[in-house]
Amino acid sequence: MLIETDFETKIAALHRRLEQLPGAVVAFSGGVDSAMLLHACKAALGDSVLAVTADSPSLPRAELADAELFAAEHGIEHVILATEELRRKGYRDNAPDRCFFCKTELFEEIAAQIARVSEAGWPVLYGAIPDDDTEHRPGAQAAVQHGVLAPLAELDICKEEVRRYSREHGLATADKPSFACLASRIPYGTRVTAELLAQLERAETVLRDLGYRQFRVRHHATVARIELLAEDFERAVGRDRVAISQGIRAAGYLYVSLDLTGYRTGAMNEVLP
Repeated sequence: MLIETDFETKIAALHRRLEQLPGAVVAFSGGVDSAMLLHACKAALGDSVLAVTADSPSLPRAELADAELFAAEHGIEHVILATEELRRKGYRDNAPDRCFFCKTELFEEIAAQIARVSEAGWPVLYGAIPDDDTEHRPGAQAAVQHGVLAPLAELDICKEEVRRYSREHGLATADKPSFACLASRIPYGTRVTAELLAQLERAETVLRDLGYRQFRVRHHATVARIELLAEDFERAVGRDRVAISQGIRAAGYLYVSLDLTGYRTGAMNEVLP
């Protein structure tokens, strides 16, 4: 007799949870978590799934292209929804609760969109996971206020299990590096503008084009602080040093530095009490 593992039990529970829904609108960033959730929704609900990706200056074109490709490969209807979080003062002011205003914009626009395309009875889902509880996530408050469901978090499906599911189902996102919106590269208190987000995208494109997979370029006025995995340091200060320096300076920075602490999520939250 086969005994289900904890992982298998959680995935079976997820499938049952999703099957109970009349349909689902999935807030789909193209990242690992939302891609896994979207795939699970497709498996449980068939064509009664709509993926919605928020397109704004905070989303790099490469990430948007990845989201479009994933939805197309899996035969999922996909709506690219223009969001305008930059019109929200709370977002532009870039206090530690910036993500609340971003997610509020997203969920309100999704609500308007699904009303137009007649999926008004379908709940909105997003890919929050329990690992997120250890980080500063004001966007979760916006999700609660708008009745958005987080089935992965509800069932305690963690990042490692998301990646395992993705590998077992052959998803292209299985080993995709973690990503966050470009605004997360800007120190709290520094005003968020479309021009600054575009500058950061140009700077990070330099690293992406050189083949780096896990990275951040953090904005500090005239200084670009690069975070890389420790194993990439030697390459970055060796054969790629000139290309990185020239490329990021061309993106609009005067100085280019390598953070010896290395890549980590939420580095801008280190200033918070």
